[in-house]
Amino acid sequence: MDSYFSTGTISVQAILETSNDEMLVAAAKTGEHLAFSELWSRHSKKTFSTMYRITRNRQDAEDALQDAFLKAFVHLKNFDGRSSFSTWLTRIAINSALMILRRKRAHPEISMDGGAEGESWQHWEVADRRINTEEHYARSEREHHLKRAIHRLRPALRTIVEIQQVHDSSIKEIAEIAGISVAATKSRLLRARTVLRRSLG
Repeated sequence: MDSYFSTGTISVQAILETSNDEMLVAAAKTGEHLAFSELWSRHSKKTFSTMYRITRNRQDAEDALQDAFLKAFVHLKNFDGRSSFSTWLTRIAINSALMILRRKRAHPEISMDGGAEGESWQHWEVADRRINTEEHYARSEREHHLKRAIHRLRPALRTIVEIQQVHDSSIKEIAEIAGISVAATKSRLLRARTVLRRSLG
């Protein structure tokens, strides 16, 4: 079977570098790994910057980037071209970064050596355990209901809300991370809040 980029004497690398993303995606879908490598080269730096803005940790950003490109490679056949490849990849990458942060929140690394200003873990005892337990349960229930409501949002709205939850960022910063305009970010946040208020009664 002839390669998508079979051209005789013309350098394959030269063709890759002059091809647009649509051509590279089409080639990658036929099994041309060099085409996907070129897509990686074009978009990895910008995607990493987005991951770093979300995670604020280089290792987490690198992990999210690797996870995103693996998912993009595996699911490339499902890419329908309704958005640009970079937009599609950014959505996958944002989800990967948020997943890493959610895992870290679910399993925080707590030092038993001491807390702020020399506190030791023995000082974390609460005088009235019953009241603390009730408050903790009520708070956990509210958080659980909120998480379920956010999960039910359509993807475009859910992503914006999750980015805002991760960082108490400005609208402009959220827009930059999501790769959309400030106006679109404001609109999506407003719609998301309306839906969430309705869901939470």
